[in-house]
Amino acid sequence: MAKKAINVGIIGFGTVGTGTARILIENADIIQRRLGAPVVLKKISDLDVKRDRGIALGNVQLTTSAQEILTDPDIDVVIELIGGYKPAKEFILEAFRNKKHVVTANKALLAVHGEELYAAAEKAGVTLGYEASVAGGIPILAAVRSGLAANNIESIYGIVNGTCNYILTLMTNAGRKFDEVLKEAQAMGYAEADPTFDIEGIDSAHKLAVLTMLAYGTPVKFDDIYTEGISKITPLDIDFAKDLGYKIKLLAITKKVNGEIEARVHPTMLPETYPIATVDGVFNALAVVGDAVGSTMFYGRGAGDMPTGSAVVSDVISIGRDILAGSVGRSPITAFRDRKVLKIRKMDDITSCYYLRFSALDKPGVLSRITGVLGKNNISISSMLQKGRKVDEAVPIVMMTHEAVERDVRKALEEINKLDCVSGATVVIRVEDGSK
Repeated sequence: MAKKAINVGIIGFGTVGTGTARILIENADIIQRRLGAPVVLKKISDLDVKRDRGIALGNVQLTTSAQEILTDPDIDVVIELIGGYKPAKEFILEAFRNKKHVVTANKALLAVHGEELYAAAEKAGVTLGYEASVAGGIPILAAVRSGLAANNIESIYGIVNGTCNYILTLMTNAGRKFDEVLKEAQAMGYAEADPTFDIEGIDSAHKLAVLTMLAYGTPVKFDDIYTEGISKITPLDIDFAKDLGYKIKLLAITKKVNGEIEARVHPTMLPETYPIATVDGVFNALAVVGDAVGSTMFYGRGAGDMPTGSAVVSDVISIGRDILAGSVGRSPITAFRDRKVLKIRKMDDITSCYYLRFSALDKPGVLSRITGVLGKNNISISSMLQKGRKVDEAVPIVMMTHEAVERDVRKALEEINKLDCVSGATVVIRVEDGSK
């Protein structure tokens, strides 16, 4: 193998950019030993190049111009870490035009514009690495792309947003309310000042789009992913879940059913003994089920400077190996040479078990009216729970269903919510037992 350096430039010197730079500099020896050539961090571009990041940068050049990196003929790999859609997309496309490989952690950009970027990279004969776009330091994309390549992937369930998992953990363990825990998460830096992308499931859906594309070899339109967040989860529902032997987690779920793909993000009740249900705090976890391997589990830190930087540098090393071997393009960017367009199943068509919490008057005949509507819509009850009695006042009644079709559930609840004995909208949480 010819001894040559792999020269790298970073665009974006924020949290992840700082972690990436630190790893490239402080772990330079082990990286060189594994690769067989040094990886040299040549330039870093950021709007703020004066703030001290606590790293001894040595000969690394700092610049406020991304163009200095995009047009430098000596730079082999551009690392895009500014996030968002613009100007990140333009920077990546320009890097491709200049025959530079790109590594990114930008899940939002890939979820919305990924197909354009994958095609542009293939056309330019360069590689786009994006391991860091999903689950931080957990090598989940490498596992799906390579380690599990012999399998038909049956399903992937994942906690892929640490902010939501932290909030739900405190709500579960301390009985605290959502708004209160969110403020604490913001104060600790786990949640953004505007937490919408996290708490409403959008960040998880971005990651699920990338995972689904890679697992099934199909283009995924981000708008086709059903997305629901955790802002409506209450301590009452968490308590009922405990009584029933469940925990509530925000899950990203993708699975293949009858040739179609389900891709959805929503609060989910899991048996408390199921491995993912035991994952607390800011940690991420994913369960991948393959037809040959069975169930596998991946766990670790899904965000942060060093974990995400670890994933970024893993892509740099992988690209460096291809450059040194003269085999760029050996592995398809989308993991499939032969891709197929698979239908993303409409949410109305999915089947699931359901947790339903009604606020109903405690009077004779009320339960029969509710169960009558459910039965009429092909929904059968597996268990029921009621706490306390208040004559002529609304009390919470929980019903767990057997498997039902989402469309039937929505139709039934539309009718039930109009009953004069029911107060307010019914709370609905989908239930997964982890067996499928």
